[in-house]
Amino acid sequence: MNVSAVFIRRPIATTLLTIGLALAGMLAFRLLPVSPLPQVDFPTISVQAALPGASPETMATSVAAPLERSTNVVLQFDLNRDINGAARDVQAAINAARANLPADLPNNPSYRKVNPADAPVLILSLTSDTLTRGQMYDAASSILVQKLSQVEGVGQVIAGGASLPAVRVEVNPAALNKYGLGLEDLRATLAATNVNRPKGQLETATTTAGLGANDQLHRAADYVPLIIAYRDGRPVAIGDVARVEDSVEDVRNAGLANGRPAVLVIVFRQPGANIIDTVDRVRAEMPRLSAAIPGAIDLGVVLDRTTTIRASLHDVERTLVISVVLVTLVVFVFLRSVRATLIPTVAVPVSLIATFGVMYLLGYSLDNLSLMALTIATGFVVDDAIVVLENITRYREAGMAPVEAALRGAREIGFTVLSISVSLVAVFIPILLMGGVVGRLFREFAMTLSAAIAISLVVSLTTTPMMCARLLRTEHAARRGRLYRASERAFDWLVRQYATTLGWVLRHPLLVLLLALATIAVNVYLFVIVPKGFFPQQDTGRLTGNIQAAQDISFQALQQKLTQVVAIIKSDPAVEDVMGFTGGGGGPGGGVTTNTARMFISLTPLGERKLSADQVIARLRAKLAAVPGAPVFLQAVQDVRVGGRASSAQYQYTLQGDNFDELAAWTPRIAERLRSIPIVVDVNTDQQDRGQQSTLVIDRPTAARLGLTPQMVDDTLYESTSARRRARWCP
Repeated sequence: MNVSAVFIRRPIATTLLTIGLALAGMLAFRLLPVSPLPQVDFPTISVQAALPGASPETMATSVAAPLERSTNVVLQFDLNRDINGAARDVQAAINAARANLPADLPNNPSYRKVNPADAPVLILSLTSDTLTRGQMYDAASSILVQKLSQVEGVGQVIAGGASLPAVRVEVNPAALNKYGLGLEDLRATLAATNVNRPKGQLETATTTAGLGANDQLHRAADYVPLIIAYRDGRPVAIGDVARVEDSVEDVRNAGLANGRPAVLVIVFRQPGANIIDTVDRVRAEMPRLSAAIPGAIDLGVVLDRTTTIRASLHDVERTLVISVVLVTLVVFVFLRSVRATLIPTVAVPVSLIATFGVMYLLGYSLDNLSLMALTIATGFVVDDAIVVLENITRYREAGMAPVEAALRGAREIGFTVLSISVSLVAVFIPILLMGGVVGRLFREFAMTLSAAIAISLVVSLTTTPMMCARLLRTEHAARRGRLYRASERAFDWLVRQYATTLGWVLRHPLLVLLLALATIAVNVYLFVIVPKGFFPQQDTGRLTGNIQAAQDISFQALQQKLTQVVAIIKSDPAVEDVMGFTGGGGGPGGGVTTNTARMFISLTPLGERKLSADQVIARLRAKLAAVPGAPVFLQAVQDVRVGGRASSAQYQYTLQGDNFDELAAWTPRIAERLRSIPIVVDVNTDQQDRGQQSTLVIDRPTAARLGLTPQMVDDTLYESTSARRRARWCP
């Protein structure tokens, strides 16, 4: 049976088939998403709950414990777990734990699906010489975040570095006590005089009018004359017992962009979206975004993740083109015929381009691994075409007619080509069956390479023999030029040299065997001593940094430390932009507490700096050591990260225990031992139990005699020492 016969006899249909494969691949190429590496998402869900002013022990026992009875605060499921089903289970667990949570929890616990390896694709900065951070944050939160969220490919958008505008009431306890008032009286006044309720409408026989009222107060000056109570016939206003000012909801928030006060807008992409197209769409929206916010605000891009991705993909694509060209040149050197060289020149690109169509159907992306697979496949796909071409050429040189030579040569070699392709694909079966992160990463590599080989098999049994029947011709030796005759003499010399060396090897089998064993031994030794790791360290041109100061540091002191650190990092010649923020209990990137700060650092292009990202970190580490009381932990951003939590290092070691005191005792001991290891640097812990704390001991008999309960004491302390929200207004 000759599978190729029908394609040889129908050249037009075969040509259309080949063109169809190429066009399908070209169309899919434009639709494929672009990313640095294959999408590997651990099904991870983060549960968040906040209780302002609570101590770590209170959060652990009153908030975290009820949630953890049903689930974990950060849940990372098996790779095969469906994220949507996991989300439903988490929501059910949160609902079950809600009854055990504190009644004054400001908001219900929330959860969101997260990708541990996800990183911002773009960071925008808002700076101004005249507006405050609160005013810039208001524009970012109410305008930019909303508009950016509507851009195709954009997933999550976070504004950080400040908080929404608010009116802050700073109470004078002595003045409040002078009038015999309590914090609860002030709270009730604020809540009752600032509401937002429906008012209804007035109707007549011919018209209808909606009702409105000035039931909301937006400025600090409006709160000053509000009456709390009457004493001796005289009204006591809020301005008599407190200082009222226009401010922000959370004053412990600060953002910096290259040393200037700034608000940061962090843009993440949707899973599977084309990262380059997404960034290009956002950049195209920049003029309209700038026009939508106050003119006093400067909007700029301070971090673009696609810079290195574009460069790396461009290099891989260029390597792929060079590979195809080199393969074609090698074929021409050995065949020395333009017509014969044209056949694999068509077969190789068609096989590679058509592979893009298979990648699109499988949901893959254009990334370093898939393009590397196509580069490697160049050498494989040309083999099938060469084998078919050589066998058909043999019959043409024997004087057989073109079509007959193609039919006979394809029939003889068809099974051989099939066995070669199947054996090549079989090599990648173990990779396809691998589990874990490595299996997920290289599955796309193996499938892309296998698809290219399979398509090459189809092209070699259809297009290649058809082209051989139409293009190959026999040339007599007398008609061949000097270049052909000279190259023929060179090939004859090469064959003679090979025969000579092969004869020497066959005469000295023992020596050759010893050399082979020595080679194996050397390779085993090199395998033992070569450095090992999960994934090669990448230089993406981006760094992240954490400042972890003493737990009793004030916000003002930490802000000064952040300013110093940002200035030192910005002064490094390898640094292009640096953004930092602190406070807020969350913020962009998450995990920011009152004694920590986070930074995003963008390095200059690799061609403009002599040092790698790790070398830049080493140089900055020495400079940053001059800032006392503010250890800085820098790490290069990697495209692959499997941990469920953001941290200050690439490696995490988690301690768990049933006894909090034992856990608190052993954590610093283990950290100290890790610091003694010479190859380990920047050891730190996220344990936050070393801050100063004042304890109030309640005299219960006296409190009972005065009609006070522990609940009333706690409420009074909470009211007077925490930034508790008592009223909310809508602009």
